[in-house]
Amino acid sequence: MAHLKFSIETLNDFCNEAFEKFGFTKEESQIITDVLLMSDKFGIESHGMQRLSRYHKGIEKGLIKLDAVPEVVFETPVSAVIEGHDGMGQLVGHKAMEIAIEKAKKSGMAIVTARNSNHYGIAGYYARMACDQGLIGLSFTNSEAIMVPTFARKAMLGSNPIAIAMPAEPYPFFCDSSTTVVTRGKLEMYRKAEKELPDGWALDKNGNPSNDAEDVLKNILSKAGGGIMPLGGSKELTGSHKGYGYGMICEIFCSVLSMGMTSNHTHIDGKGGTCHGFIAIDPAVFGNPEEIKEHFSTFLQELRDAPKAEGQERIYTHGEKEILAIERTKIEGIAVDVKTIIEMKQMSEYVGVDFTKYFGDLKLDENYQTLY
Repeated sequence: MAHLKFSIETLNDFCNEAFEKFGFTKEESQIITDVLLMSDKFGIESHGMQRLSRYHKGIEKGLIKLDAVPEVVFETPVSAVIEGHDGMGQLVGHKAMEIAIEKAKKSGMAIVTARNSNHYGIAGYYARMACDQGLIGLSFTNSEAIMVPTFARKAMLGSNPIAIAMPAEPYPFFCDSSTTVVTRGKLEMYRKAEKELPDGWALDKNGNPSNDAEDVLKNILSKAGGGIMPLGGSKELTGSHKGYGYGMICEIFCSVLSMGMTSNHTHIDGKGGTCHGFIAIDPAVFGNPEEIKEHFSTFLQELRDAPKAEGQERIYTHGEKEILAIERTKIEGIAVDVKTIIEMKQMSEYVGVDFTKYFGDLKLDENYQTLY
């Protein structure tokens, strides 16, 4: 897979200008860009620059409404339901978690759900929003159906990630994981690289194992059957029912409590319908926040100091690799797949951004397949 590296600043400025050209305000553009760049800075390529093409197409087709304003349609001191009006997922998600944080600071904890939104990027971004203010943050989202339930042959749930972040030293605990074996974005990366999918990832339209990324993605898009396996694969013996169950937990906090679309009804007839869920908890409702943080930090260090398996030199806690990745990308830049760069160039031409201003004179061949 061919990549080129660019500085964080270059990608930040490019994305900001592109989203402003689409019609978002400066503040909105920066929020969207921050979510995308967090993913790339963490080394999660599937949800960073790779996602720009999805937003380009969503806006162009009217799936994403540029003038949508998230609206609170139900509220209590510890909860809220937000109607996204088909807006940009990052903006709906950011607003929802802001409300959850505000309520948690007043009441100790809060749950906010959102409906009729769109893809909101990396789930962990919103969990980190709460964590950065000393709270425990959780974030969930459903998506277009890509998960095939245990013993089924048709996708019925989304990737349905669950993310949690909690303050600790020397860095926060941060776990962000889809409840499918991999995300749709990972399949898209394999398709770009023209590589076979590893065993245990995906199923064809008949529910049989598949290594063909192109075919699996085509079947997901056309609702023909097949898709990605839950965490644990496709058999109870390996824990498939657990991943399926975790996906359902996510669905409860997203589509069920918000009265929005469950994953199997999203992305039909030009309607996104994605739903999100957000939880913020103030540790102070359980005691002294600093003592809780110290207690948790001690446990995390004990995990890192646990006896290593043969041949292993280090045990990581969740969030540790992301911190290391941030430091690395600050120095080395962010690696972007060549085919993603082609998509970025096409987007810049669509909105009227001078691509050469950011990336130099990179040219496309006549079939829009290769840079030279």
